[in-house]
Amino acid sequence: MGDIYPVIKAAVVHAASEFLDREKSTQKACRLIEEAGREGAQLIALPETFIPGYPYWIWTHTPTRGAPLFAEYFANSVEMDSDCIRQIGDAASSAGAYVSIGISERDGGTLYNTQVYFDDKGNVIGRHRKLHPTHVERTIWGRGDGSDLLVLDTPLGKLGGLICWEHTMDLVRYDLATKGEQIHIAAWPGISAMTHDPNSGFFNDTAEAAARHHATSAQTFVLNAQSCIDEHVISRLELEGREDMIRVGGGWSAIIAPNGQFVAGPHTETETILYGDLDMQQIVYAKYICDAVGHYSRPDILRLQANYNPQPVVQSIDSPIDRNLMTEPFKGNAEVSPEPEYEQLA
Repeated sequence: MGDIYPVIKAAVVHAASEFLDREKSTQKACRLIEEAGREGAQLIALPETFIPGYPYWIWTHTPTRGAPLFAEYFANSVEMDSDCIRQIGDAASSAGAYVSIGISERDGGTLYNTQVYFDDKGNVIGRHRKLHPTHVERTIWGRGDGSDLLVLDTPLGKLGGLICWEHTMDLVRYDLATKGEQIHIAAWPGISAMTHDPNSGFFNDTAEAAARHHATSAQTFVLNAQSCIDEHVISRLELEGREDMIRVGGGWSAIIAPNGQFVAGPHTETETILYGDLDMQQIVYAKYICDAVGHYSRPDILRLQANYNPQPVVQSIDSPIDRNLMTEPFKGNAEVSPEPEYEQLA
């Protein structure tokens, strides 16, 4: 008989957040997850920083003018051990689906652009912090590290993801491929409606090129989830009537097969949920042509070096010398002989 490859029903949410409101954005996310669950979705992807929305003012306001908005954004960002996370988990459990959602994560005094993954029982099974905030995003978020670069082994398949411009980091994408990624969540904001941004005119083209290329080069399905902009965002930014700066709509969402072809979408401008069937046997045919981490790799010429260790700001140095120096009485300028300790280390 051989192995049987499943067909997975996936959903991609294309929607605007309840801008700068953690509680209302959480409620909206839960409604969308439950709606997709009722339609039979087994995997649901929501956009970048859906809770509490993307900080669009970084592209339209000076840092000084944007400071009060940052303070509000900080207050509405999400801690991992919080009621917001529990509510999303409950929605995933109610829907009986795996969920990926973007949040602005708060950890101490720093925010992170983060993807959080839930299983179909509502448990948090993974977290990916954007490795490097893009351009002026550095005024909002800190950086992730190698411990956040993950592919989750789930009953649906091996699940990974990246955020926005991380898709230009080819070594990062290749790392996910080496981990056997089969379903990739690509999360983005609705920058195509940011008319003031010189990238807005081709942003959707960039997202499409990145998503379809990753699908083909890594032989994986890609769920590309982008947000859009609504009138509330424009009002909060005090840019009503300034369509030269920002407009309603935007975003580009789709489901893409390992051959780079569309399973669902693409969709832009208006809120919707896209649905598509992921026939996992398609990966076999894609690998038959080109297995980027197998028969189509050349590690004798080029290979990837990766550091998956967390990068804490404080690291304890635990050695006999340090302990003795810290516990001995203070001797002023008297010399403390280290010879016995060095002999012990040797």
